[in-house]
Amino acid sequence: MARIGFVGASGMMGHGMARNLLAKGHTLTLTVHRNRERVADLLAAGAREAATLADVARDSDLVFICVTGSPQVEACVAGPGGLLEGARAGLMIVDCSTSEPESTARLRERCSAAGITFTDAPLSRTPVEAEAGRLNVMIGAEPAVFESLQPVLKCFAENVFHVGGPGAGHTIKLLNNFIAQAICTATAEAFAVGERSGLKLQALVDLISAGPVNCGLFQAMAKTLHGQMDGLKFELDNARKDVRYYTHLAEGLAIPSVMGEAVHQSLTLASALGHGRKFVPSLVEVQEQLTGARIVPRTPGPAHS
Repeated sequence: MARIGFVGASGMMGHGMARNLLAKGHTLTLTVHRNRERVADLLAAGAREAATLADVARDSDLVFICVTGSPQVEACVAGPGGLLEGARAGLMIVDCSTSEPESTARLRERCSAAGITFTDAPLSRTPVEAEAGRLNVMIGAEPAVFESLQPVLKCFAENVFHVGGPGAGHTIKLLNNFIAQAICTATAEAFAVGERSGLKLQALVDLISAGPVNCGLFQAMAKTLHGQMDGLKFELDNARKDVRYYTHLAEGLAIPSVMGEAVHQSLTLASALGHGRKFVPSLVEVQEQLTGARIVPRTPGPAHS
């Protein structure tokens, strides 16, 4: 059993990961910030609370990070009181966040100079699968590092994909999320056009459900026709950040990203209109606001005399 540190256990994905690591018998050390309620069950189950990230590193052989993005990862690793302040040679840090490959490369070099292994292992699926221990993990690492990590990753993952060398995990995650958000933004737009044209949108859902365009993301968006806005529990602001990272990646490779920029700007518009803290299916509400379409059923308010 490994001594594991965890940064981000109060998050929607991190909580389930940490809970499953504890359930599999690993010792767990974590920091607790504002949201103590989210980790109360972990502490009750035996997780140890550390005062600082440096203390987490001192007490661990392996540290998982699951936070919002690269600025937060960089602060956790290299900021004041961060993991590097308490790390010793031989420590392994695994970034499960969705991060920028350039930032990942810089942190990997800095950690390597101190004898520390920094590995990218981002996630897919949802908080429901995180709690159930059924996430997908895509790891970018040398073969030996992958082999050493795989048994621990299996504590919270159903599928562990070794997608290439260091950095490949974060790269493939950005490709995955760009494709996902392209599907979601296209579906919301199609719903608005269909509704304004007079089409019954359920007919579109029935058609797509029986054909090759169908997928889980489309079905999550289709649930909005019945008023369910949480079929995909992923914040629009986070989706916007991920697609921005994707367009940065494409730009750095001198590859035009026409579709990427269109998706990114669609998500930026959603945030600018005040929907950023909502889940991705609220893209249909953005289309309603822009076009006057009526997609999401709403209960009429009480009549006023």
